Amino acid sequence: MPGGGSAIRGSRVGAGPMGEAERGDTAPRQRVVFFCANGHETATVFAVEAAVPEAWDCPRCGLPTSTDVNNPPPPTKIEPYKTHLAYVKERRSESEAAEILEEALEKLRARRARGEVIF
Repeated sequence: MPGGGSAIRGSRVGAGPMGEAERGDTAPRQRVVFFCANGHETATVFAVEAAVPEAWDCPRCGLPTSTDVNNPPPPTKIEPYKTHLAYVKERRSESEAAEILEEALEKLRARRARGEVIF
């Protein structure tokens, strides 16, 4: 045999016959189709007893999906990345920021005068 092939390729030692008779019966299933705003269809299989989610993520484009082919959910609004400074500016006005800065500078100057900070 070329390449040293084996007659039991794809199986491991000790593996028995595979099939429903050995593993038991499968649970009853249902096929649910989800639709996204880009027109992609995603078929997913759930157990009959399982609660089917209202929304699912499209594996092709990542948009949210629903089971209503005529009314898929709109794309979610993606907010741009905010810096720490942007969040601070949302909480503080310019005058509050100036007061806080002046307070911090007074404390620093006092520490320098006492010799605690050298620079």
